[in-house]
Amino acid sequence: MASSSSGLTFKLHPLVIVNISDHHTRVKSQSQPPIANGGDATSASSNSPGPRVFGCVIGVQRGRTVEIFNSFELLYDPSTNSLDRSFLEKKQELYKKVFPNFYILGWYSTGADAEESDMHIHKALMDINESPVYVLLNPLINHAQKDLPVTIFESEMHVIDGIPQLILVRSSYTIETVEAERISVDHVAHLKPSDGGSAATQLAAHLTGIHSAIKMLNSRVRVLHHYLNAMQKGEIPYENSLLRQVSSLLRRLPAIESEKFQDEFLMEYNDTLLISYLAMFTDCSSTMNDLVDKINVAYDRQSRRGGRTAFI
Repeated sequence: MASSSSGLTFKLHPLVIVNISDHHTRVKSQSQPPIANGGDATSASSNSPGPRVFGCVIGVQRGRTVEIFNSFELLYDPSTNSLDRSFLEKKQELYKKVFPNFYILGWYSTGADAEESDMHIHKALMDINESPVYVLLNPLINHAQKDLPVTIFESEMHVIDGIPQLILVRSSYTIETVEAERISVDHVAHLKPSDGGSAATQLAAHLTGIHSAIKMLNSRVRVLHHYLNAMQKGEIPYENSLLRQVSSLLRRLPAIESEKFQDEFLMEYNDTLLISYLAMFTDCSSTMNDLVDKINVAYDRQSRRGGRTAFI
């Protein structure tokens, strides 16, 4: 496949890759039947690409630089090989309210390579963007591949056999990140289990390790406390070297009786209580709204029979 000659510079944000991967994973898991006992779920999941997913990519274009910030899902009709246009316009209107500076730059899909049917979808979006971008994610795992399995295509008019035709050409891109994305990607990377287990299993093992360490520290402090009590009562002889070590250890502890510590502790404590209260109020408000809706429905039915007005 030919390379692009437009001279545009593409910058792709990690959020787009995460969104496409999440979209593909959800659709694939929902479409696959449950594997019977004894089946290899891992090999079956990695070998089959699953159904294709489609969506739009949004961002900004400044001169010759195209920066893709985000994406959203679209509904695809395989019988007509087209996207749900009304759904696209509704999503575009909603995203315009939240991100007024973002525009639809193109669309995305999954697959090993671009297909002939992709050109129909590509042309259908040209009334929104005269030169849409096509982001393709390859969901098949290739351990020998070191580059990201993401390809960006542009459309160019080429003369083939004397006939001008619109074809898809590959374009180079770079990964652009902001501080929030770097923190999020780093957090997700550290949560990824290295032994094939789930993130919840890894978190449980981490918390279990912390609990064991605290338990061991508590037991050693108790032993030292009993030893000092016995020394103070005269049950065992004094050891000045041990007392000096205990005194040195205690001096390393922060002074928790200071006024500054009390102020910071009370501030954090009050902030935690405030967050808990806000969560409780939100839950109560949601429950109250559900109750009011049910009462309104009940009174509305009675008003149709007996002429009563709604409760609220």
